[in-house]
Order: sequence, then structure tokens, then C-alpha cells
Amino acid sequence: MFKRSGGTAQLRRLAASSALFLAWMLAPAVQAAPSFVAFESGHVRPLALSSDGSKLFAVNTPNNTLVIYNVTPVGIFKDAEVSVGLEPVAVAIRSSTEVWVVNHLSDSVSVVTLTGTPRVTRTLLVGDEPRDIVFAGTSNRAFITTAHRGQHRTDPSIASVSGAGDPQLTTPGVGRADVWVFDPANLGTAFGGTPLKIMTFFSDTPRALAVSPDRKTVYAAAFKSGNQTTTVFELMVCDGFDPNTPCTFAGNTLPGGNPGPMTNFEGKRAPEVGLIVKFNRASGHWEDELGRNWDAAVRFQLPDQDVFSIDANALTQKASFSHVGTTLFNMATNPRTGKLYVSNTEAINNVRFEGPGVVGGSTVQGRLAETRISVISGTTVASRHLNKHINYDLLANDPGFDPSVKNHSLSTPLDMVVSRDGRKLYVAAFGSSKVGVFDTTALEANTFNPVTTSPNYISVSGGGPSGLALDENRNRLYVMTRFDNAVKVINLATKAEVAALPLFNPEPAQVVAGRPLLYDAVDMSANGEAACASCHIFGDNDELAWDLGNPDDLVTSNPIPIRLGFAALNTQPRINGTGVVTDFHPMKGPMTTQTLRGMRHHGAMHWRGDRAHGFFGTDAFDPELSFNNFVVAFDGLIGRSTLPDLTTMQRFTNFQLEVQLPPNPVRNLDNSLTPAQQRGHDFYLGPRRADGAPPAAGPGTGFTCEGCHRLDASQGFFGTDGQASFEGLPQIVKIPHLRNAYTKVGMFGFPGMPFFTTPDTGNTGNQIRGFGYLHDGSIDTVFHFLSAVLFAPTPEVGFPAATYEQTRRDMEQFMLAFDSDIAPIVGQQITLTKTNAAAVGPRIDLLQARAAAPFTSKTLGGTVTECDLVAKLTLAGTPRGFLYNAASDAFVPSGSGIGVPDALFRALALIPGQEITFTCVPPGSGARIAAVP
Repeated sequence: MFKRSGGTAQLRRLAASSALFLAWMLAPAVQAAPSFVAFESGHVRPLALSSDGSKLFAVNTPNNTLVIYNVTPVGIFKDAEVSVGLEPVAVAIRSSTEVWVVNHLSDSVSVVTLTGTPRVTRTLLVGDEPRDIVFAGTSNRAFITTAHRGQHRTDPSIASVSGAGDPQLTTPGVGRADVWVFDPANLGTAFGGTPLKIMTFFSDTPRALAVSPDRKTVYAAAFKSGNQTTTVFELMVCDGFDPNTPCTFAGNTLPGGNPGPMTNFEGKRAPEVGLIVKFNRASGHWEDELGRNWDAAVRFQLPDQDVFSIDANALTQKASFSHVGTTLFNMATNPRTGKLYVSNTEAINNVRFEGPGVVGGSTVQGRLAETRISVISGTTVASRHLNKHINYDLLANDPGFDPSVKNHSLSTPLDMVVSRDGRKLYVAAFGSSKVGVFDTTALEANTFNPVTTSPNYISVSGGGPSGLALDENRNRLYVMTRFDNAVKVINLATKAEVAALPLFNPEPAQVVAGRPLLYDAVDMSANGEAACASCHIFGDNDELAWDLGNPDDLVTSNPIPIRLGFAALNTQPRINGTGVVTDFHPMKGPMTTQTLRGMRHHGAMHWRGDRAHGFFGTDAFDPELSFNNFVVAFDGLIGRSTLPDLTTMQRFTNFQLEVQLPPNPVRNLDNSLTPAQQRGHDFYLGPRRADGAPPAAGPGTGFTCEGCHRLDASQGFFGTDGQASFEGLPQIVKIPHLRNAYTKVGMFGFPGMPFFTTPDTGNTGNQIRGFGYLHDGSIDTVFHFLSAVLFAPTPEVGFPAATYEQTRRDMEQFMLAFDSDIAPIVGQQITLTKTNAAAVGPRIDLLQARAAAPFTSKTLGGTVTECDLVAKLTLAGTPRGFLYNAASDAFVPSGSGIGVPDALFRALALIPGQEITFTCVPPGSGARIAAVP
């Protein structure tokens, strides 16, 4: 039998016999019972309308397909549906015969032909988590945003490409925003395509793209860009809550203590904590809310570059634009003036505390992130607050609060389109079930009044408007609504919804029912702007720290078992402020926003695990109860006038606990480790205690790395088993999971101090992130964290003295490639054509090998394989799906039990129009996905 990556000639000899299989292959398929893994990938450009208005393209994200509609004078009708990669989030039209689809989880772009039966003819592999795509330049080049990481970035097949190679995850001063550029007329012979160039920009991971009216300039924007805030490490803040008395620590003169208050309303002393500071561009200093200068505690600068302009022909950066927004969603250019509009939110994380703000004197309740559109004209950035009618000083239950304020508000601004005369802008308000409509002149001049403008807003059914396509010839607006997974047709003359085009949705009912509660700012807040997703962007995080303590709240008790808790007794300053090891003090200080993904098996929530205790009860390890206990955030933080009931919260919980983290993009696709990662892994799981007392002191007095940060996939433990620990900090914190450490790269620079063995870095210059590791994001790198004196070499505890530096480096590499619930191969795909068998054969071999490799994941049901391998092709004009059976080395057509031998199956690609796309999907999802057209 021909095995895997043999030559084209051998495949041709098998092509004729493959026709014998066609008759029974084309028997009607029977869809298997659905199985689904939720990832909650955010839409970027989910709709596209052809230039002649005859075709509408829509990504069906949960179904992993592109839906094609015919637009006619009498209505819109589905023409075809094409399977693409996993989690498609953007579509762009290259020509009247070709469209490209960005697949967020697959790290790929599907090239879809519209000639004959629409189908994928090529799969391009790119960096991690691609989000957007545009075509521009004289040669109509393709530009695709990705994170500055991912397995394909270092693949030998593109080693000669400018910008490819090592992402330098541990190197200071490196941009983390990539744009991959392809020539569509010459995609190259490498198995995943050969980009012309990988451009890197000095910001964090990018999201949106836009093109100038003359198509000579491409604009690229960071996604979670930050806002020039950072956390001063707790030891650099003078003890005692005296803001007016400077102190000296580790050779640095510091302006004073925490601004206070010193106690909560009960009079119980608060713990010593770090402090969020913001760079004051006017003074040139890092300052807190009192205007004190904290330059002595910060070792880097944040230029806050948000948007970049690119010469689409020369492939060079033309300019950068700073201070556009904290979280940037989408961009659009005015076709008449060329001005650039950027939908974004601006976080207010430099203001402390949730709750009523009585004792603390301040609160962010209802004012988490302001909804904005920033206008870039020439070199000028002007940000326009779309909800400037909100009086944030009035909370929901204050006398004089106007409950109708929400009627004029917009939340989570995503996609935008501008009319061809440049006079009107439409923006999809994801959390408001509305499309905002603005006169561009009034928007640019900031003369609009939301109260009088809001009657022009367009309400859409279904919820979660995420994408827009403007059909001016028919005076229609097409709106993608993610909550009900549909496309709505709006008559712009009447603002009436005249049609709804539902997309097939394989998501479980609890995912569909609970999703709106993450984003909804209409029912779930009082002012119509704030939502859980204001900070937990698409169920993840905002890469910021917030001080959401509440001086008006009670001290509560911690039920979570605490490792090394005995060592916290009699510490100075007193543990948890009160000196009681099991106290949760409500004034917890700065803490970075945690992801809401992958929480099912990790116990209580929040950095301290303090949602173990709450409104609905107390349990140290129950994640459902813990998430339900977030109910108090709706009135205390988001600003709702009343609490949601348990039924509503349970809907939210049922949804969010289904959402998983994506595969690790640093770990090798075959799930192996590099030598450095392996050495780190071996120490991590080895017998040497990393922390605590020597073994002679007895059990429970010291722990190996894995002894605290448990790694047991069968139990769903990836860095934590839900317990807490004392680690020399002023508060007891829950031991955190480690699956997303790689996302925190980008802060470099830290002051020297006795708590760490590494010296002061000095000022490292410009960096891209203000928050790194630890609960408050105050430590810049994993390597620096591992230099804490807790891990210092002793004969029997800590890192070995002989290999101290190298072991820490190795541990850092392992942390960045840490195990996760989903294998690295999930999502990966490739397309076999009649000409590329030699190039793509080894990648197909890899996909097949991983589909046979054992894998353990409690989330996925226990002992499974790393993936299910699905293959899609078009036979005699009919799209068909196949599922790989590793035991028989054959592909089984959906709805049939007869397998096609591997070699014979690959030979089908030699017939024109029968390109085969192979995709590794989550284990258990293969039968469902194979049955999709």
C-alpha cells in the first residue's frame, strides 16, 4: 500500500481506481450526534458584500463554514456553504471569483474559489490566532494580522522569508504585532504558502485592518493595547498607608504609602498592596491618583503605539499613532476624506475600587471602559466618547439617577461601515443590540449629542451585532448577529428589519442561552455601557490590572486549604492586613483581569479564590457556585440597580464554564518539548523541593514545583488543584493555573530589591506592556519571578546552585509551553491539490499521527486522542466530509462505515476540482464536523 507522502506519479496511477468509489461515497450522509467545544472567538469582519452587490458572504463561526448568499431584487437566498478552518472570524473578497477566510483557531487562511462548486483550493498557514484580512496595493496583496508567535512562524519552509523565525519571547523591546503579507497571484511552493514578508509592529497582538481609499496604505491596529498604566510592586510602596511621608527602599526614594483608606468600614486593617500608576504625558512622570511621582519604581517606558500605517507596495511602516484607545476593535476609512475611524474602549483602571465609593472616596462602578470612536486625520488622533451623556457620578440607586440613560448608550463597538459619500458612519454595538448611526462631520467635530442622535440608532433582533455590510444600491444594511447566529437585513429608509437569515448553529443550548449575559449592557447594567465583557473581552481578559477592592464591604472567611499557611503567622506586615491567615479582606489591591476560559476544573475563582465565599454560599472547590457568586459584581461593579436572580446567573455559569482556552501556540505541534522545555519540565516534575523547608522538616513544609502547581490532566489540573498558598506576599493567594503564561509576554524591566536575587534591570526603554506576572502583574518576566528568594538555592531546596541561572531559563521555557486541555495540533489544517503532494504530504502524515496519539483531557472526556482528523473535498459537485480512522488507516465518509484507504483517498486530489482539506478538530467533534457540507 502507498503510505502517506509518496510522489505525485504514484498518486496518478491510483486516481483512475478512485472513481470506482464515487457511487457509494455520494450516498446521503447522516449527521452524527453533535459534540462541541466552545472557544468564543470574537468576530472581526464576518460579512462581505461583492462590489456588484450580487453576493453576500458570511462566516458561520460555530459551524466552521463560509455561507454564500445570492442577493436579488426579490430577496436573499443561500447559494452555498463551504467548510473552512476552525473558528472563522473574517472574510474578504479578492475578486469576483475568489474570497479568503481567516480561521482564528486554525492559524490559517482558506482560499475559496467561486468558480464551479465553491470550495477551498488552498490553505495558507500563518501565525497564531489570525484575526483580520484586507487586500491592497498595486498587486492586490493580502494582509493578515496575527500574534507574534505560533508554530508556523518558525517552520523551516519559510525560513528565508523576511520577518520569519524566533519570536524572541524572552527578549526586551520586541514588537508583538505581526502582519503576514501574501501575493495572491504567487502563493509560493511551501506547503503552507510563502509570504512575501512578515511585518512586525511595536505593540501587542493586533486585530483590525483597514485600507485607504486609494488602496496604497494599509492600517493595522493593536487589539489589547493598554493605556500607559502599570503596577508598582508592593515592596516599592512605603508601608503604613501614609501617603505624605517618603521612604527609601533598595536605594530608591519613594513618595509614600498607599493612599488608603487604611481600613474597611469595619475598621479592619487592609493588607499592604501594590499601586496602579499611569504615565502623565503632560508631566512626563508615572503618577498615582494623588499626582505623586513614581518614576523611581518603574523601569521602562510605554509609547502606547496603537495604529500603524503601512505602504502597501513597499511593505514598510509609514507612521504610528499613539493613544488611540485601550482595546481597539475595528477600523474603517472614510472613502471621501481618507480619515480613519477606530472603534475602541478606554479603560478607567487607574481609578480604584468597586462598590458605592463611600469609605474609599472613589469607584469605577458603571465606568469600566468608555465606548469610543477615535478619528485619525493626518497625524492627529481625536477620540470621541459615544456615551458622553452618562453622568458617571450618579450610581444606579443614587437620587437623581435617570434610568433612561441606557436608551442612548452604545456598548462594545465592533465593525463599522461608512457610506460612499463619506457622510454617515454605522457601528455595530455588540453589547447593545443596536447599530449606531453617526453623521461623520458631527462625530469628527464632537458636536453630536447621544440623546438626540440615538433615535437614529437601529435596533436589531437576536443580539450581538458583530458585522456590517452596506448595500447602498438597495438602501439595505446587512448585520451579523452573533447571539442568534444569523444575518439580518435592515431597510435603511424605515430602519425596519425586513429579513432574518439564520445560520446553522451546532452550539449546545446552554452556550447559546448564556452568551448574552457576558456582553449585555442593556439589561445587565444601568447606564447601558458597562458589561462583564468590558474587561473580559470575548470571555478572556483585557491585559490590565484593576484595584477592585471595596472598602465598604465586609471581611470574610477563606475556606480554601492553604499550603504553608503556618508560615504566614506573625509576619510583618500582618498577613491579609488583619493578621488572620483565613481572612479575605475586601481591599485586595491591584489584580490583573483573569481569563474566564478554561475554568471548569480549577476550583474557586479570583486570584485569591475569594468567590469561594459569596452570595449563594461557600465551597472551597465548586466552580459553579464560585461563578454564581460573581452575581455581586453586577450591582457593585457593572452598576446594575438590582442583582440578577439565581436562574439568570446559572445561565451565565452554564455558558462560561463551557468556554475553553485555545491550544498552546509555543509548544511543538507533535506535542513534544524542545531540549530547554524538557529540562524545565523535568525539574518541574522532579523530586527536589522548590519552596519551603527541607524534606527532614516533614510533609507539608515544602513542595516541589508540581507539588503546589499541580499538573494532572486526568483531573483537569494545569498548574492548580484549587488550593491556596503563602508565598511571602502580604496576602494569601490561590495557586494559579499556568496555561496562558505565554500571553503575558511583553513587559521587561524591574527594580532590584531583597525579595529577588536578580539585580536591578535599569531602565529598559520602550516596551509594549505595562503588566506581566504575579496576581497584580507587577513582575515583568517568568525568569524574574523565579528569582524570588523563596526559590533561592540551598542544599536541599530551591533551584540547584550549580545550574541556578540555566534551570530558571529552562523553567521559563516550559512555562511558556505549558500543558493545556487541548493539544497543540487542534485546529491545524492543510489542503492537498493535484500539484503539491510532495510538499504537503509530511504535514498530512503529522495530522494522522496526532489523530492516533493518546491524549488525556478531563475537559474532553478523559483518555482520547490529540485530535479527530476530518477531510473535506468536493466529489462530482457535491461537498463531502470524511473522518480518519487511525486503526484502519482509512478515511470513512460521513454516514458510512466503509473506509477509503489513505493512499487511495489522497489520490482523489489529482482530479481537477477535488482538492482535499485535512483539519485536526477537537476529539469527539470529528463526526459532527465531517457531516458539515
